[in-house]
Amino acid sequence: MEVAERIRAQSASLTAAERRVAEAILASPQSVGFGTVADLAASANVGAASVVRLAGKLGFDGFSALQACVQQDLVRQLRPAAERILEAGAGGLQSHLSIELANVQATLDAVDEQILSELVERLADVERPVRIVSGEDTLGVATQFVTQLEQLRPGVGLLIGSEVAVRRQVSVLDASASVVMIDVRRYERWVLETQSMLSERGIWTAGLTDSMLSPIAARAAVTLLVTAGSDAPFDSHVGTLALLNLIASRVAVELRAYATDRLATVEAAWHDSGALTEGV
Repeated sequence: MEVAERIRAQSASLTAAERRVAEAILASPQSVGFGTVADLAASANVGAASVVRLAGKLGFDGFSALQACVQQDLVRQLRPAAERILEAGAGGLQSHLSIELANVQATLDAVDEQILSELVERLADVERPVRIVSGEDTLGVATQFVTQLEQLRPGVGLLIGSEVAVRRQVSVLDASASVVMIDVRRYERWVLETQSMLSERGIWTAGLTDSMLSPIAARAAVTLLVTAGSDAPFDSHVGTLALLNLIASRVAVELRAYATDRLATVEAAWHDSGALTEGV
């Protein structure tokens, strides 16, 4: 995103208030693109003057120009992959490095500790089943997350399959379950329909998505935002992976005694079978 690049370039010169505004922009550009000065100031807990000063420091002629640039960034990101691949400069090493570092930084900076703690508390409750629902684009990092949680506690799985399979799984899922929904812009319809089915059953869901305006966030009990910027045809999931790694790490801490025994059992099974090798 052009706005993100300008923020990084000016980061050393930002005041504390301006930095909070910048973090709010990176955490939820959709809200900035379609909100007001007052909305952005409130989300950053600063005065409107700080928003205007940041816009000027970033080289914009007022908030309207900043907002227009954010809107253009969003339009570019929502374009189909076939269009994005034609962009000049796509695929450059330094550009890629800058974007991926920004994805991780913005995603982790946007973490609300209270929300994170609530999510971790539920995932660490071994009496509650845990299911992960993910769109195809984020399925790789979601599967890795499931693998990590499975080694820490029982009752974890992906909720996935045909409509028949998904409806069957939702219908018999314990009402105390915790379900994590993962998807970003151009959301898959089946993911949203699955969340609606879960909501109808009163099952608690958490959203990992790219905006508080996302339909996933609208239905979730708690939401953590991810940044998935890219100059390539495909969204990046590096920030999402970093957030999932953080969540798994916190769950491991919460389940320290229980998870230690479980991991030791897993390691012993690998060792006894010779399933892993050092390659020599």
